[in-house]
Amino acid sequence: MNHKDINTTFNTDFIDNLKDNINKVIVGQSNLIEKIILGILSDGHILLEGLPGLAKTLTIKTIAQLIKLNFNRIQFTPDLLPADILGTLIFNQQKNDFEVRRGPIFSNIILADEINRSPAKVQSALLEAMEERQVSIGTDTYKLDNPFLVMATQNPLDQDGTYPLPEAQIDRFMFKVIVDYPSKAEEKLILSRMADFSIKREIESIVEPNDILEARKFLNTVHISENIMNYIVDIIEATRKPKDYGLNSLEQLIQLGASPRGTIFLAKSAKSRALLQGRDYVTPEDIRFIFKDVLRHRIILTYEAEAEEISQEYILDKIIESIPTP
Repeated sequence: MNHKDINTTFNTDFIDNLKDNINKVIVGQSNLIEKIILGILSDGHILLEGLPGLAKTLTIKTIAQLIKLNFNRIQFTPDLLPADILGTLIFNQQKNDFEVRRGPIFSNIILADEINRSPAKVQSALLEAMEERQVSIGTDTYKLDNPFLVMATQNPLDQDGTYPLPEAQIDRFMFKVIVDYPSKAEEKLILSRMADFSIKREIESIVEPNDILEARKFLNTVHISENIMNYIVDIIEATRKPKDYGLNSLEQLIQLGASPRGTIFLAKSAKSRALLQGRDYVTPEDIRFIFKDVLRHRIILTYEAEAEEISQEYILDKIIESIPTP
């Protein structure tokens, strides 16, 4: 297969335009912004984890406003109920019948803010919507709009008043992105912007939904070679059977490895990254760029690993170092 620069056949200008306008509002956080854009192109939900005040919510709201899509924010709290998200049946006395009152899940982009502030039964209300793009209310099923994307934020689990997400739900997120503090230079720029009240931050929609849908169709033309597919499978398999890859020390640290959903998401997001780089083929560098975000939440550690304070990051570093780059 002859590979080529795809910018001559697919126009990615709307992506550059989107980034430029995001940077007018958000200082730094380039990794966060790029991973969200990759998630949007890959049709994958995104989980952002970081301490309060790191612009997680602001970044998602800004991107939602720049794209001409419907947007709803759901603030997760301990007293939230599943019906508050999905909707419920309401009895209409005039019609003497029940009618559906749709919840905020019926939108294109959902910001599930501080999702781990609510217990598991509320978090699980999103499962059907995230996987099947539909919602069941009573005996009827309702399709959600396309595109549909859940972008959730959560604070680290050692914060008071938080609940861990169910494994079945967390596996449905394509990415788990760790949001860190800004650099010293970025912090100073944030300070100067916030101190200048004359700066107006009006946001206008600049991206059409069709731009995103067309980009998703174009991903089918991005090629993954046999060598790259083997590379992806080896990375996933090493999370399940580290001994087979000479990683004996990891055997007692991993309780469960990545699911097949991780394999699919790694390939899809690598294709999106290649597209943003102007290529019609995936390289090992694309895999290495996104593999931690795809896999860090799919590895379940043993009690021994937690006791030794060993993280998923450490395990993934060991795995990527052990597998030869094609």
